[in-house]
Amino acid sequence: MLKKLSALIFITVLVNLFSRGVGFSPTQALALSIFSASILGTLFFWDFRLTFVFLGTSILLITRTIDLEHVIKFSSLEVILFLVGMMVLVGQLKNAGVFAWIVSLILRIKNLTANKFLLFICIISALLACAVDEVTSIIFIVAAIFEICDYFEVDPTPFLIMSVLSTNIGSSGTVMGNPIGILIASKSGLTFEDFILKAFPVMLVCLITVIVIFRFWYRRQLAEFNKRIGELGDNEMLVKLISVPPEKELKVSLLIFAITLVFISLHHRLELLLNLEGNTILLTIPLISSGLVMAWKWKKAREFIEKDVEWWTLLFFMLLFAQAGTLKYTGATDVIARSLANLANNSYAALTGIVLWVSTIGSSVLDNVVLVAAFIPVIQSFTGLSVNLKPLWWALLFGGCLGGNITIVGSTANIVALGILEKEKRIHVNFFSWLGIGLIVGIITTSIVWLALVLLPFYN
Repeated sequence: MLKKLSALIFITVLVNLFSRGVGFSPTQALALSIFSASILGTLFFWDFRLTFVFLGTSILLITRTIDLEHVIKFSSLEVILFLVGMMVLVGQLKNAGVFAWIVSLILRIKNLTANKFLLFICIISALLACAVDEVTSIIFIVAAIFEICDYFEVDPTPFLIMSVLSTNIGSSGTVMGNPIGILIASKSGLTFEDFILKAFPVMLVCLITVIVIFRFWYRRQLAEFNKRIGELGDNEMLVKLISVPPEKELKVSLLIFAITLVFISLHHRLELLLNLEGNTILLTIPLISSGLVMAWKWKKAREFIEKDVEWWTLLFFMLLFAQAGTLKYTGATDVIARSLANLANNSYAALTGIVLWVSTIGSSVLDNVVLVAAFIPVIQSFTGLSVNLKPLWWALLFGGCLGGNITIVGSTANIVALGILEKEKRIHVNFFSWLGIGLIVGIITTSIVWLALVLLPFYN
């Protein structure tokens, strides 16, 4: 811990001195060094990440690097409120047994084969991640994987890895799949329709590609699974043990969530119809739906807010966004944007590639929200350089989601799933065994996105 702390202090001071040396003002250098300290603090001391953003934001205020009004403005309260509403809705879905019902659907697969199981796991993981947060979806998919693998006495590790990689890919498909989706939508003006028309198809191409990769990479494990199915027969016994959640509450919860999705999908058209500010419907519909849920389940309303809303994470996001906004406020991101434009020689394809690959590599070692929060003000600063921002926003989205597949710590879903595997099955997946498949999937899917962004005028 002492070594990490020393490294953090040394790098922070180095960032400050270096940034001053290359032309940043003292105020810009301070904003950069404080933000760097928060990122490094998150990387080195994950459990203390809130401490670093609390202290860092306080220093920025005390030194008058930013004022209180702009801290509140840059903290992206609209994104935080959207996430609060969605977390309450997901809490009710869990209580109603919706995710257990989805697990039961997987377990009821008829004429099960290894390839069919692979296909179902990957598709459901990706689609579920499009609708709810990736952590919630992976917890319930892992439960289904354990049930089936236990029944057929096979190692669940390959299927768990397939599921996690598919979850990270699926989280790029809609505005709700990952916190960075709603963050990018709120800052860029991209709508739910834009995500469905432009992000979802590319996500599907990436998913189909990785399913083909999985069939080759895990061919030995799939053959073993087929052998066990032949020996033990179909999973009829397992189906009989499935407990189905109460039907009425299940239907009402699904109906509320479905209506929420419909309004979110139509938010842009409704905002134009009602002459509302952009993203007003997008950001308030989850609050309306969660308010109705808390009225319906009023005895559990406090529990939804206290237990299902991840306040620790949301407070971290708020202050991190404020620190990233300080970079824009001081003009530091304008300097960075000009440097990147010069590096790319003002080439659209090169600039898109830089944003995509830097965000992909960065999110393989950093939390993708941290990375995206740092990149957003830089992309906004390209406005003054007459650069088309749309492909850069898509590059940031896909890089932030797909890079999480590369390493074992690249995504929260990775950490959660492997933590469950180690706790429940006493199976430990080491860094390099994950890196083998993760690096291949990360490079191939990012390359697909890069080709799509550069070659298809659809994204301009």
